[in-house]
Amino acid sequence: MSEAVNFTAKNRAAITGLGLISAGGIGVQENWETACNGISTAQKIPELEGMEVEIGCRIPSFDPDKLLGRSVARRIDRFIQIAMVAYREAISHSGLDPKNWNGKRVGIVVGSSLAGIERFVDEQHVLENEGDRMVSPSTIPGAMMNMVAGQIAIDCHATGPSLIVSTACASGLTALGVGREWINSGQCDVVIAGSSEAPITPLVVASMNRLGALSKHPDHRHASKPFDEERDGFVIAEGAGFFVLEREDSAISRQAEIHAFVDGYGASTDAYHVTTPRPDGEGLSEAIQAALKDAGIEGKDIQHVNAHGTSTRLNDITESGVIAETVGLHPIVTSIKGSIGHSLAAAGAVESVFTVMSLKNSLVPPTVNLQKVDEGIQLDIAMQQPREIKIQHALKVSLGFGGHNAAIVFSNKNS
Repeated sequence: MSEAVNFTAKNRAAITGLGLISAGGIGVQENWETACNGISTAQKIPELEGMEVEIGCRIPSFDPDKLLGRSVARRIDRFIQIAMVAYREAISHSGLDPKNWNGKRVGIVVGSSLAGIERFVDEQHVLENEGDRMVSPSTIPGAMMNMVAGQIAIDCHATGPSLIVSTACASGLTALGVGREWINSGQCDVVIAGSSEAPITPLVVASMNRLGALSKHPDHRHASKPFDEERDGFVIAEGAGFFVLEREDSAISRQAEIHAFVDGYGASTDAYHVTTPRPDGEGLSEAIQAALKDAGIEGKDIQHVNAHGTSTRLNDITESGVIAETVGLHPIVTSIKGSIGHSLAAAGAVESVFTVMSLKNSLVPPTVNLQKVDEGIQLDIAMQQPREIKIQHALKVSLGFGGHNAAIVFSNKNS
């Protein structure tokens, strides 16, 4: 990669690598097949036994010692472990070799919100039961939020800018938006962008349940049902999604496969309530319109919307109304959360991987568990079966606690 930096050129951000780990599986393809086959991954979690909510969407057969090596895995919290697995897949997928790149031109931006909550809680128990001398010295460096970027940088020798962003459930899109800007401005030739969260702990689940956010459906396989008239909340999940963003000219020069482009980004803040979105959806509308304008397109140009679709009463009504007003009723809409649950700060990046896969495969996965669309929702929502459609432009939307709204336009490589 060139040492020269051109800060005036608006370099298009090409996606050359994808990485994904969630309850749908380890790896992009396994997750894609899970979603397209309409499989619900919700299950009873042993650590939650006896609580009012006992279910979650956990990564199957995840062995960090095997995937990362015991010496690394034992020093870091689960949210960093799964981030490492997803980022490595994205790098491998891109065809780039960190041994040969100019690390000064490689940036890292990662989103998260709860950081190493599992490790902090576990070590608190050690402190209370075994005393201060038994607390692990890696508690802080293994659980701090910024350490996910630090570990990735060490792993691939990326010495350019690194950043952690935290906009709650919008964090994944925020990370992609920042990464795109680093490419567009000429600051970086390559950016590793994504988000990670491992929130399935009794403390987090109890708190979310007290907020009234979690589903109490008696059949855990049908608990998460976005846009359904009988929805009653989301199923908490873990996961990580990562992208390799690269300057278009650089990707072309090395004959890399370009999977899609990040062509538009918009963000706003409701300044309304700490957990509830504005009922009129004004902030979300502004974020979507900003993303469309940034991409140089209009709502009519969008063929697919990968919605936030939490399966909560208010979010689904508010979001669907905004999508109808800003984009229209013509796009095929889906929510992946019916299949793999809600991974909080990781959700935006995780679901963006599915959005890019829809672009590549001309296929929209169904909204799992959706039986009857709420009568207040007028969108064309994929349900029961995947929907085939040629996609030039797709919109991904995320909303987060604190009033954070984010939207990204992904475009087909031939657009």
